[in-house]
Amino acid sequence: MSDFLFEIGLEEVPARMISGAEAELGKRVHDLLTRERLVDEGAKFTTFSTPRRLAVLAEGVLTSQTDTEEKLTGPSWKIAFTDDGPTAAAEAFAKKAGVTVTELVKLETPKGEYAGATVKRVGRSAEEILVAELPKEVLGLYWAKNMYWRAGKPERFVRPVRWVVALLDQAVVPLEIAGIKAGNTSRGHRILRGETPVKIGEAAAYREILRNAQVVADVAERRHKLRQALDKATRSLPGVRWREDEPLVETVTHLTEWPTAIMGDFEAEYLDLPEEVLVSVMRDHQKYFAVETAEGKLGPHFLAVLNTETDEEGAALIRHGNARVLRARFKDARFFWDMDQKTPLSDRMESLKHVTFQKELGSYYWKTEQNLAVANALTTAVENADLPFDKAALFKAVELAKTDLTTELVKEFTELQGKIGGLYARAQGLGETVAQAIYDQYTPASIEDPIPSTVEGQLLGIADRIQTIVAMFSIGMAPTGSKDPFALRRAANSIVKILAESALPFAIADLLDWAAAPANQKKDLELFFAERVEFYLKDVRGIAYDVVNAVKASGLRGIRDAIAWAEALNEARNSQDFLSVSAAVKRMKNILRQAQSQGAQIDTVQSFTESLVEGEGVRLWGITQLVFAQSKSLIEQKKFKESLQIISTLRPWVDAFFDKPVVVMHEDAKLRDARLGLVNEVCSAFSSIADFSEIVTG
Repeated sequence: MSDFLFEIGLEEVPARMISGAEAELGKRVHDLLTRERLVDEGAKFTTFSTPRRLAVLAEGVLTSQTDTEEKLTGPSWKIAFTDDGPTAAAEAFAKKAGVTVTELVKLETPKGEYAGATVKRVGRSAEEILVAELPKEVLGLYWAKNMYWRAGKPERFVRPVRWVVALLDQAVVPLEIAGIKAGNTSRGHRILRGETPVKIGEAAAYREILRNAQVVADVAERRHKLRQALDKATRSLPGVRWREDEPLVETVTHLTEWPTAIMGDFEAEYLDLPEEVLVSVMRDHQKYFAVETAEGKLGPHFLAVLNTETDEEGAALIRHGNARVLRARFKDARFFWDMDQKTPLSDRMESLKHVTFQKELGSYYWKTEQNLAVANALTTAVENADLPFDKAALFKAVELAKTDLTTELVKEFTELQGKIGGLYARAQGLGETVAQAIYDQYTPASIEDPIPSTVEGQLLGIADRIQTIVAMFSIGMAPTGSKDPFALRRAANSIVKILAESALPFAIADLLDWAAAPANQKKDLELFFAERVEFYLKDVRGIAYDVVNAVKASGLRGIRDAIAWAEALNEARNSQDFLSVSAAVKRMKNILRQAQSQGAQIDTVQSFTESLVEGEGVRLWGITQLVFAQSKSLIEQKKFKESLQIISTLRPWVDAFFDKPVVVMHEDAKLRDARLGLVNEVCSAFSSIADFSEIVTG
């Protein structure tokens, strides 16, 4: 067996695209080698990436496919051979199989005697397969943006291809990608090593050879090196630490090949600006890490990550240059802050008429009016639920939520939209409740973020998002496939998360009504949100897919009820009684499906109860009515676990019905229809609670 190394060298790739491309390339190489029988199950694949390269190392690759034998079945023996010898059918089959007619054999099958042939297929070499197939896999990688870079050539890629390495141990695999022939030379660090070729003498030595050329190709190793560099730079100043920022760590990891870090300073006078502004300038605009005290208070320092090594003199120059850029940014931020305060948020409403929300819908002034209408409907439901909140503060927050779009600070730092509004509301004395609601209006931005901390913030966030979703659907802007230009899925995920993790008493159907969803869009919107609820249950709460599918039929309107019901079902799977009942329900549904396909008649309740004479069926029907009456009562009291425990007690009667020699599809039509009616009614009773047939029982 051999080690196979593949590396494609590129001009610098945007950091946000690298991780996905690395994973996809690894999967494509894995699938190719597996499909072509060149690796055994469990073979080790390691992926690498830097801004200038993507690479995969596959260990335990066969140098060629093993030869195989395939048994083919042809025409029946009587058709292939007669008393006169082989027929045209035999000749055609032999030709197709690549054997002579004399090599055909008689096969005994359950359907009779057939002509058969054993075909030996010689395995292809790994080199032959890789040369033919790997370039297609590489050029098939998905990129958010592609480019042409060779005049008159059809291939597109994220950036121009500059070199290719393909090795089976020490031997070059002579494949070609975008006009670049594979070899055994890579490139080291662009600054520290220039464009001098770096020879990869052996596939297995790839990682170490590149490390010696000042390139840490392994992403986890480079991430660790970055963290060590940040720690080392921070230790130069006692009593401080770098502020943990995992997304920034990931970004900078994918921006560098050989990360180092230096600490710089800025004037303490800028610390009177809001921390959010200072951190945004450092993080989003300069890719600097903030520095804080042991108490978590921001300090007048920053950490800049370099993609090179430098001596102290060079570090001083870099530190000075970075500090100068940062100082200019902070100075701009202070100027914008001071200028914005001259026009209070309450005086900016008219300006929203000149800020477009969506060209077919209107301005942000229109958007604010719509949000106020939805918020008004939400408050009625909250008041009926006796949930404490400040109604006046909510309406003031909804009214002013979008006004920061007209401020200079948001125009300069768009990523702070909403937060700036909250900070300005606080600075202008509008009250902490109003300020916090505006500040939190875009949280959670992702499924990992916490929900708004106040009821007012939760209501503002829901009103804004549900109005946007309904409005976009109404003009045909619903997400399609991977396209979601207005991030409606993310907005819906946030609504589901807020409803699931707050005390708000809303159901999705209510929100759609309050947002005036058009009747012809209602079904599509309900399906859209059902997918988001399913995503939340599976990916956030970790509920098994079969339980989620079962919960869909529960009819529960509230998301928190659906979560509690799913968690109860998840726990009930540990009960053999419950699993047995679920298996029986699945069996009943299969019986009904088969009967309906045969055109069988299913009796009504009155008809089948009059026609049934055997005890097991009558007893099953009677106990089912009793149990489900109790179960539904417990569900109304939100006692989901107890409801399932009651349902599990049906096992003896269900088992008895199927264990006895009761043939549902009886020859007697009257009896068959009665038994089908019984099975249908029992299934309907179960389905009114959940689709128990979805539960995987074995």
